[in-house]
Amino acid sequence: MRFCSALIALVLVGAAYAQDVSKAAPQAEPKSVTVPITLDHNRIVIDVYLPLPDGSTRRVRGWVDNGNPDLEMSRRAATLMGLNVTCDDKACSAPPPREITIGGMKIPLAAVKEVKIPLKPVTAAALMAPGMSAEINLPSTVLRNYDVLVSFPDREFTLGQRDTIHFRGMSGKVLVNAGNGLVQMPSKIDGKNYNLGLDVGSSFSFLSGEVFDKIATAHPDWPHMTGAAGNANMWGRDDEPKWKLLRVDRVQYGPVFLTGVAAASLSSDESAFLAKRAGVATAGLLGSNALLNYRVGIDYAHSMAYFEVGTTFKAPDFDIIGLTLRPEDDGRFTIVGVGEFEGRPSVPEVQAGDHLVAVDSIPVPDSTMGQVWSMLEGQPGQERKLTIERAGKQFTVAAKVQHFLGDQTDKDEPKEKPKRNYR
Repeated sequence: MRFCSALIALVLVGAAYAQDVSKAAPQAEPKSVTVPITLDHNRIVIDVYLPLPDGSTRRVRGWVDNGNPDLEMSRRAATLMGLNVTCDDKACSAPPPREITIGGMKIPLAAVKEVKIPLKPVTAAALMAPGMSAEINLPSTVLRNYDVLVSFPDREFTLGQRDTIHFRGMSGKVLVNAGNGLVQMPSKIDGKNYNLGLDVGSSFSFLSGEVFDKIATAHPDWPHMTGAAGNANMWGRDDEPKWKLLRVDRVQYGPVFLTGVAAASLSSDESAFLAKRAGVATAGLLGSNALLNYRVGIDYAHSMAYFEVGTTFKAPDFDIIGLTLRPEDDGRFTIVGVGEFEGRPSVPEVQAGDHLVAVDSIPVPDSTMGQVWSMLEGQPGQERKLTIERAGKQFTVAAKVQHFLGDQTDKDEPKEKPKRNYR
């Protein structure tokens, strides 16, 4: 009996030990992950986990930015990770962390030489850029080591080790810069061949000034306007109220036809900058505004891009109040321009230099660009009550939503307001 009791006890102890070992066994790291995205001003924003000095992690918002080879982050994010930040009178930089985590998958940053950090006042230290919620970006130099799938209709982002994502849809060859991972798509506009950057990190599409002017001259009937409003209002630079916008009838990439693509004209200096980074002649870039109906896959290892149609609904992109805004470091929004509609200022009571305080009594400060522009969208003819501040005094203005960058046929068709998801 004593022997049996001892044997039973030994078995139980062994079983308990085996169970503890099983619990302690590390789980295999996933080879691919799919995470939800917030589409904010057509920018893809996801959760990213930063490593902290005590071994824990901190969740921040990350911007999927495949059209930019530089890793950038806020000063707050760099401080949280204990990075050695150095600054001059223009900007800051730091050595990158060893890795970050997305959806339980560790993303090494060994390919990155340095992190770029904006020189910001303490009150703006948590911003990578004004008007954004993201504190870090995922640049092309990191993404090029993976398979990437952005599902705009499903609001999902998938990142996987090479050859782990089963891409679907129409496909074609792309040019991938071996040094920085930037992608160029051999495309066709109006019967002419061009290279266009594939940039899901850009809220809007762009054409070089030369190509833009050539197309605009050949097609004066295509919808056009002056002034960056809506998704074209990228950052609120001083020149944005003067930007020329055109709705291109069709852009072809292999078997894919993108229709009604709104694009802005680039200056010669900006075009030269894009071409130098791409390493090939480029006529501009296709931003997220042209891709919202698709699941877009980038197979960097095999230089392929995939486009699978996820929805055929075309959301109205320029049924808006005609303002150009600049998000400031202190969270306020400055009006830098007022667009014209049918030859007249669309909001004549507003002046450049005013501040937008609220839309329909909803406060604007500390919002993102996407959140503010969601407030300024609507059905053509609808009114929005704008609270404006000028020289320290506030007043209200009734502004009408107008159908910019569209022809008369578009104006007569009823539009469904697109759905937004902000977190």
